[in-house]
Amino acid sequence: MLILICGEESARVDELRETLSDFGLDWKVEAIESAAQYAEAAGREHVEALVSTLPRDEARGQALAELRAAHPGAVRIMLLEPGQGDDALHLLDRAHRVLRRPMDPIGLVDALESVMELREVLDNPELKQAIGRIETLPAPPRLYLELVRLMRDPEVSMAAVSELLARDPAIAARVLRLCNSAYFSAGREVTDIRAASTRLGLQTLRQVVLASEALAHDEMDEAEREAMQARALQVSQLASRFLGGSSAELAATAGLLAEVGRLLPAANQEDADEEGGEAAEPDPAADQQHASAGAYLLGLWGLPDPIVEAVAFQYGPRRTRTGGFWVTGAVHVASALVNGTEVDTEYLRSVGQLDKLPRWQELAENSAGTGRAA
Repeated sequence: MLILICGEESARVDELRETLSDFGLDWKVEAIESAAQYAEAAGREHVEALVSTLPRDEARGQALAELRAAHPGAVRIMLLEPGQGDDALHLLDRAHRVLRRPMDPIGLVDALESVMELREVLDNPELKQAIGRIETLPAPPRLYLELVRLMRDPEVSMAAVSELLARDPAIAARVLRLCNSAYFSAGREVTDIRAASTRLGLQTLRQVVLASEALAHDEMDEAEREAMQARALQVSQLASRFLGGSSAELAATAGLLAEVGRLLPAANQEDADEEGGEAAEPDPAADQQHASAGAYLLGLWGLPDPIVEAVAFQYGPRRTRTGGFWVTGAVHVASALVNGTEVDTEYLRSVGQLDKLPRWQELAENSAGTGRAA
């Protein structure tokens, strides 16, 4: 494996090399900083990882974009200082991992190995075969992706958002219905899409659109679909409250899509074969099958890797080895609290978050109470 350190962390390259040697990893590391070095690196072969800081100027940003385009299969790690998340939001969607500066060699190694493990999960031949038997996969959430692009403009108006939503009457109707549900209603009925957008706010609206679009399935009855969407929205909002800044947005989206694998017929075939009229017992193997299938689908849709990983490892957050509590951890806890499953307390202890669990449980209880309110 060849790792390129792009930007201002070259001083720590020797420390990284020592760490790799200590771990017995035969990985090569090179630092690049100048424009000429970026250009030369774009023509290299077998570059498996790109580790970069936030570009200082437009020229450096363009050089980094060209380097990524030249090595589309490389693992991409972004190093950010506290407070840089909002400035780098347009870059975070293209990163497999986000780590703090200054670079921690051990954390970087864990992150690289975690991405490679995720790729092995999604490259599972049995999973690919099962997905391949499905004649029609759920379509990517087209309207949601357009809305995300529109919202990258900080000056976007509610009129522009409403015009976009109005292009799909079915989605607009679902947005209005969800806006007037007990979960979001403030006691007053909203009858136009612009008022609904204003009431919900852009961030929540984005999640509602995604729930309406991605979690709609023709074979589900209305009650089952609404229950799944309500559950997803609750997980989404909880997960976002466990993190801050741009990470909160990633957690919100990942939480919303945590159960998307249950929409795939191949993933549900085993459940259908075992139906017998009584409530099904918890089945960890089936849950993991749903999670892997959902992650595979999100990968096909091209969603950011932190979201794909959180869905894939929502039942086993220790498998991520990201060196801390991030998107996968937030989704794991939120999903467990909403669905009444077991929280991995040993994982929380290992990442220094166990003391927060009582507060998170309180947030979940309050959220459930809000959802039941009229």
